[in-house]
Amino acid sequence: MGRGTTWRQPEVRGLVTAVPAHATYYGLVHAALDPDGPPAGTVLDRAAVDGLSPYARLELRYYADQARARHTIEPYAALVERIELVTLPAAVRERAVPDGEPPVSVPDAYGITHSSYYLTDFGRTAPPLSAERLADARDLVRTVLEHCVRRSWWDLAAELMMAQVCLGERPLDTPWGRAALDLLVRAQRPDGAIPGRSANTAAAPSAPADEFFAAAYHTTLVTALMVLLVSSADAPAVGPAVGAGAAS
Repeated sequence: MGRGTTWRQPEVRGLVTAVPAHATYYGLVHAALDPDGPPAGTVLDRAAVDGLSPYARLELRYYADQARARHTIEPYAALVERIELVTLPAAVRERAVPDGEPPVSVPDAYGITHSSYYLTDFGRTAPPLSAERLADARDLVRTVLEHCVRRSWWDLAAELMMAQVCLGERPLDTPWGRAALDLLVRAQRPDGAIPGRSANTAAAPSAPADEFFAAAYHTTLVTALMVLLVSSADAPAVGPAVGAGAAS
């Protein structure tokens, strides 16, 4: 197989559609891998979008735009008003969080990180937020990152460091960003793997290969992506915001 062409293999295409619940998303990602190819054949009509949360609509729009697929999802400017990155900061500030309790739910934490990726094309463009909302989003990410570091939640720690980059920060210039990196370094095995999403869910070294892979693959991949983003953080985003000029 040629370098960077594994995704073209027929057997990979079969995997893309193997899980019906994720087939639309994976199909769009697969189409987006070939920027010179034809637009994705998928047309996302209202039936494919109705009932989705604002975050899910943002996610689907991002992948559809990358795949150049036609769709009816509202513009990014309308979606950003209703996603966790914008709606949660005030809620977290206003409620008293018991010591040791997470400031947000796990699904909301992943909504925060992934929203930052989609709104900035993984840090390639500036976040489409006002100065006040950007400051609030950064504070929210810091709060959740502190909790994840204290609880050895490796997967979210790496994702939140990526979110810091996407929101225009340099994680290694922040106390909790440095603490998160130290946490991940300590968790990493000699072969490079991070053995689970958290210290509490880590696979044992003696676990069967398939069980270890299931536990380790996501956090290991996310940590590798985080290293790439953090390494590029000295080159701040200068491109237009995602969706600028895009048709609604």
